[in-house]
Amino acid sequence: MQRKLIFAIKLFCLNNTIFLITPPFTQLNTPYPATAYLKGFLNTKNIASTQADLGIEVILKLFSKKGLTNLFSSIQLKDTYSANAKRMLVLKNDYINSIDAVILFLQGKNTVLAPLICKRNFLPEAERFAQTDDLAWAFGSMGVQDKAKHLATLYLEDLSDLIKECVDEHFGFSRYAEKLGRSANSFNELYAELQKPNTFIDNILLTILKNKMESIQPKMVCISVPFPGNLYASLKCGQWIRQHYPDTKVCMGGGFANTELRSLSDKRVFEFYDFITLDDGEAPIENLIQFIEGKKNIQELKRTFTLINNEVTYINNTTCADYRQGQVGTPDYSDFYLDSYISAIEVVNPMHSLWSDGRWNKLTMAHGCYWGKCTFCDISLDYIKSYEPITAALLCNRMEEIIAQTGQNGFHFVDEAAPPALMRALSIEIIKRKLIVSWWANIRFEKSFTRDLCLLLKAAGCIAVSGGLEVASDRLLKLIDKGITVAQVAKVNKHFTEAGIMVHAYLMYGFPTQTAQETIDSLEMVRQLFETGVLQSAFWHLFTMTAHSPVGLNPEKFKVQKVSDTIGTFANNDIAHTDPTGADHESFGYGLKKSLFNYMHSIAFDVPLNKWFDFKTPKTSIAPTYISALLNEEEYIATNSTTKVVWLGNAPIIETYTKTKKGNQWEECTLTFETKKETLTIKTDKAQGLWLSTILANVTIQNNKTLTLQQVKENYEAAGLNDFELFWDNKPVNTLYKAGLLQL
Repeated sequence: MQRKLIFAIKLFCLNNTIFLITPPFTQLNTPYPATAYLKGFLNTKNIASTQADLGIEVILKLFSKKGLTNLFSSIQLKDTYSANAKRMLVLKNDYINSIDAVILFLQGKNTVLAPLICKRNFLPEAERFAQTDDLAWAFGSMGVQDKAKHLATLYLEDLSDLIKECVDEHFGFSRYAEKLGRSANSFNELYAELQKPNTFIDNILLTILKNKMESIQPKMVCISVPFPGNLYASLKCGQWIRQHYPDTKVCMGGGFANTELRSLSDKRVFEFYDFITLDDGEAPIENLIQFIEGKKNIQELKRTFTLINNEVTYINNTTCADYRQGQVGTPDYSDFYLDSYISAIEVVNPMHSLWSDGRWNKLTMAHGCYWGKCTFCDISLDYIKSYEPITAALLCNRMEEIIAQTGQNGFHFVDEAAPPALMRALSIEIIKRKLIVSWWANIRFEKSFTRDLCLLLKAAGCIAVSGGLEVASDRLLKLIDKGITVAQVAKVNKHFTEAGIMVHAYLMYGFPTQTAQETIDSLEMVRQLFETGVLQSAFWHLFTMTAHSPVGLNPEKFKVQKVSDTIGTFANNDIAHTDPTGADHESFGYGLKKSLFNYMHSIAFDVPLNKWFDFKTPKTSIAPTYISALLNEEEYIATNSTTKVVWLGNAPIIETYTKTKKGNQWEECTLTFETKKETLTIKTDKAQGLWLSTILANVTIQNNKTLTLQQVKENYEAAGLNDFELFWDNKPVNTLYKAGLLQL
């Protein structure tokens, strides 16, 4: 029996040929999905793999009683430390004794700690708690649990500040050594840093990695690097593996490689990795496995950098096709410590809270972007330009598989922009299957999001959307080729908001040729969107010119100038540039963000815009009622013969009766609709009412057959009834959207 067990263990190790790693740090509340996608694909090929999110594992080792004991023991008090660090060192026992309880609370395993945390005499407090003056204002309507999560997050951030000052200057919860990876045209600084002795954090990471490698014994380690903040840790992992497991191949891929390393030429990088792959990872990894196993030669690799004859060489076997989205399998979240992730509330921003609070399964509706035109975006790269949606049925199948595996029914669709037609089809499929899910997605604010479509999305579990308003200026939106206008965004946001779906807008300042006047006018548009209540969350980003965007490829067309044409030997994506015709963009950053913070909390709408800035700004040219006037316009719901009619509600209660007036008698009908929130009653002619109840049964969403508006009209007329449009487009029937009658 013992010999059989030993054999089984050896067989397990041999079969686990691939070890998929996400290095520190991405998110604390949920695993980054790249390795789950790859593991799902490898499952379809019967290739055994194991994955690990080393970020959460490092955090849990560090932020524990033992971890903090070791941390504080490693710090020797110095006069040069800040008063904040000195205070925390004095309070070290308070941190050590409270840390395990706080982590359990943030993992949702110790919720009764919330009232104690909110009393403000349990957690030690340092500089981060200076931000808590307005907690009652910010969390008054959000409850004790959210307030406690925010306080516990500040507590962890205080510890992060201590680590950065006294132990490891590169530490950050979601951006470890990010400054070393961001715009690193040269590998010199990173390379020099990697030759230094391991830091306290490095040692935690490498101890975890050592234990994993001893257990798994992989033939190949694939390291996903989505962001600059993961790069340093990935190099540390590669360095350690190359030193201690020289026969194990190390491959790096992910978003950072896809955008930054397309012109890589520094061969020192291959002291840390054997291979670097670009774009979709499925086919490149499959080819690499076959190459390692001796089944393919090196020239058959796909989109892969490696060293050949001591020179950096890019190999792309174009005869090898990428896999279709229906072939890549369901993301597999096994191996992750799903019950150990931490829900934090870092900033009082509704969408950021949604992003970091609770665990979301990540899924994609379509590969690439169906729009693919925005001039600031990397639309020349495969992950944007190659658009391929999957079917709603397959998407729902994957959701059900992931729910069964993880026990979690929350989904974040991470598309560049989720296609409205597919969102509609997915929602119908979710409702048909009676799935109970909560989900949110990234979108474009386009006119396809009608009132009725938003109501359908809400019924299917959609709780929020995020989309790019970018620069709220019609001239600049046209220059961006966004395909939207400010007026359109306002109306779409109204549809989402009235359906009960939260709206977050990505905002941009500093786009080429943007003037100070346009910046202030954009801020005024944003102010009015918040004041009218159709926008609930937003974030300002400073425009960055990237090498693979239309602006980066043709800067002269957008009247900007590159600072340098030199192409580095390592990372090349962000391009330093000047904007001779535009404003001093960076000077606006603080005022834009400060005003937005207030607007998100529904205050300071009456503060003049110039008060947010410490320099002279022009007066806005936007009328103070511009957005409200747009929203108050009567909106015509456009339909055509192909418009689908769908009924989401319950069957109505029907009462018929005879009415008499001046000797005339006629029959009428009352239909009563019960919804989750209210009772809705309408009165019609008896024949029309009975027809309506019948047609609603025919178009209920549970029926596989759907009727177009034209077919509904034909059915009405076949029943011998007259004036369909007069009946259908006027009260009382046109109020039935409140009960679930939708035109899609």
